[in-house]
Amino acid sequence: MDHAPYRLAERLEAHLGDPADPATLFSAARCVELDEREQFPAELCEQLEAWGIQDYYVPVAHGGRLESYEQLLQLIRTVARRDLTVAIGHGKTYLGGVCVWTSGSAGQAAALAADIEACVPVSLGLTERAHGSDLLAGELVAEPDGAGGYLVSGEKWLINNATRGSVLSLLTRTAEAGGPRGFSVLLVDKRTLGPEHYRCLDKIPTHGIRGADISGIAFDRAPVPASAVVGAVGGGVETVLKALQLTRTMCAALSLGAADHALTLALDFAEQRELYGRRLIDLPKARRTLADAAADVLVGEALALVASRSVHTLTSELSITAAVTKYLVPTGTEGVIAELTRLLGARAFLKDVYAGGMFQKIDRDHRIVGLFDGNTLVNLNSLISQFRSLVRAYRRGLGDPAGAEAAFRLAAPQSELDPGRLSLVARHGSSVIASLPGTVAALRSAAATEPALKGALASAERLQARTAEVHDAMERHQNAVGDVPVAAFETAKQYALCFAGAACLGLWAHNREEAAAGRTGRLWQDGRWLRPALDRVLRRLGETTPDDPEGYEELLGLLRGSRAGGELFSLLPLALAGARTTAGTTIEGASC
Repeated sequence: MDHAPYRLAERLEAHLGDPADPATLFSAARCVELDEREQFPAELCEQLEAWGIQDYYVPVAHGGRLESYEQLLQLIRTVARRDLTVAIGHGKTYLGGVCVWTSGSAGQAAALAADIEACVPVSLGLTERAHGSDLLAGELVAEPDGAGGYLVSGEKWLINNATRGSVLSLLTRTAEAGGPRGFSVLLVDKRTLGPEHYRCLDKIPTHGIRGADISGIAFDRAPVPASAVVGAVGGGVETVLKALQLTRTMCAALSLGAADHALTLALDFAEQRELYGRRLIDLPKARRTLADAAADVLVGEALALVASRSVHTLTSELSITAAVTKYLVPTGTEGVIAELTRLLGARAFLKDVYAGGMFQKIDRDHRIVGLFDGNTLVNLNSLISQFRSLVRAYRRGLGDPAGAEAAFRLAAPQSELDPGRLSLVARHGSSVIASLPGTVAALRSAAATEPALKGALASAERLQARTAEVHDAMERHQNAVGDVPVAAFETAKQYALCFAGAACLGLWAHNREEAAAGRTGRLWQDGRWLRPALDRVLRRLGETTPDDPEGYEELLGLLRGSRAGGELFSLLPLALAGARTTAGTTIEGASC
């Protein structure tokens, strides 16, 4: 199946060149070198800009090329697969602009779009040293200057691109008492301020993404015009929370890229490492570890695909979709990296023994992704706060079947995002969850004539039953406020897994015929990826499932085949650039 966002990412991949070739600017060796020096990857960012990635940070409505969030997902994933530092350091400009795309005026959007397309770095200033993710405790203040504008004073800390960025979207206290209506987003342009009005704080040393500009900024009565307010005065918290629904969804791209890279490195290692007179890839435990990791990667990809399309088709439900995606894809990738670390053993930690120490860099770099734009507890708590409406909608069978189908069916056209449809609460529940009875029925019908699908059907039916049980548990915690019990967080995790399983089923059911004809067609035939994907979801739900060694062996074979053929291991085909080198052996047509 030929899918436009993957073709777009393939063009970026080709532009960046062979990462295994040290002569390539954006090579693995160069990324490790910059990491060792804790140096910002400026030249690598310039190579992205030469291709024009910054144009995809700007929606079409404002003159850019961002037509769908699937595009952005695959582009950032492509960069993250090479180096998370670059993906995070450059992609922050998109995060910095989101508040304007969701709530800004036409003039603000036009000016910011021009800056972004001219490669001006933009930053998002939310957190403060003493308050972390507690946005309502923020102390950066904007006081009236007597002439209609504001004087901004205070500090933002642990901000990506605070020093390099020229323009910042700042969450600022505009009412002395604070509160939900006491904050506004201000679009502050450092280029208009004198040195007496702001100073950049020192770069903060970090274990991962060492070269990124993680720093801070302090203001001292910085003059800002009234026209800098994004949206309504006092509407800053709502603007930020809606913007975070988009940024949290896109954080999945960072985790997908890290998982892609880690899986490739582990597979290459297993192919060439010898133990006890046999290659590691021939040992049953190693084979199953790789197959499990491959299945987990596909679960994350399926969820991210559906979530990125839901931005357009199920916009009013993003408060649920984004929280699920931001919790589950990073934690899933953390699990993949942990399992593969055990496979590599000491070589996962040593710098100069295998792959230049890239695996340990991936491990270090990815740990920050779970903290971006709301950490795990923040996202789970967001789900818990909506348990009541989710249970009510589930019991009543509410949802948007057409929107869910459009999210699942990759060939379905998508309209441009309407930010006005973003909502802080999914009042009609989750249409992805509501789709389960229909997709299970479709699988049951297919399995009646295709015996190979019976294993996937059994898992799907168990997932449907477990989803009902999870909603029973959610009902018991639907009044949880304040000191939320630990059990409620565990239930939220289970809900997220049920959502991921439903996304996998919906994606497979609505694309299996078209996808079975493409370069990754064998993944889709006979439910080859669906069977292990559902099995992994059920196991994480605590279910005891019958083992399917043949299914996992088939998946491992497809993983190895994609690597040998120079393709990304993914649900849809994407050719990788150049050649790869594994322990001195060059295999044409693949990359790391």
